[in-house]
Amino acid sequence: MPARAAASTTRPRGEAVRSAGDSKQGLSEQARARLEEMIVSLELAPGSIWSEAELSAKLGIGRTPVREALQRLEGDHLVKILRRHGVQITEINVVEQLLLLELRRELDRSIARQAARRSTAQERAKLLDMAKRLESRTAEGDDILPYLRDHYELKNVLAECARNPFVARAVMPCYAMSRRFYYLHHRQARDLAVATRHHAEVIRAVAAGDEKKAAAASDKLMDYVE
Repeated sequence: MPARAAASTTRPRGEAVRSAGDSKQGLSEQARARLEEMIVSLELAPGSIWSEAELSAKLGIGRTPVREALQRLEGDHLVKILRRHGVQITEINVVEQLLLLELRRELDRSIARQAARRSTAQERAKLLDMAKRLESRTAEGDDILPYLRDHYELKNVLAECARNPFVARAVMPCYAMSRRFYYLHHRQARDLAVATRHHAEVIRAVAAGDEKKAAAASDKLMDYVE
């Protein structure tokens, strides 16, 4: 077969392999995001045990992407993989949550300071818009999930603005566990508007490029959360 003809036949195959890989990775991320929300919202109850097949059927996604998603969620301390027995959703533990907040304080302060230093004007404008949207969520009634989704997106973008993937990777599991804890207790707390004001203060300091004020606002937020 001529080289030109061979190249024309092998190139689409390589593209097909890449496309299949991208699709698989996309399904794994989709499964992870959906499972995380189901855990955070307590749809998958703390302590409950599930098989891969059950979760795959629940999501309508194949078992391989679900397995990959569960491995990532185990790293985030949201599930525990049980050999030959499926997976267990981790319990909510108050003592562990307090220990988690100790770590979050340090990571959030670092993110706020770095984001104030490194974020672009476009990113700062986006953060301010997201903070306003989050504040508007506090007047939307008892459904906390839309608020938590926007809150997660805001924290994610803020972490990206810090330009430190290691800090971002370390803090994301903390956010997931904190969101689940807050979802469980938010009706008793009824402090959504106050907490949101503290978040907005962090964002405004970051948008102003004031590293010192951003770090102080982050500490003030964590004082309130604790």
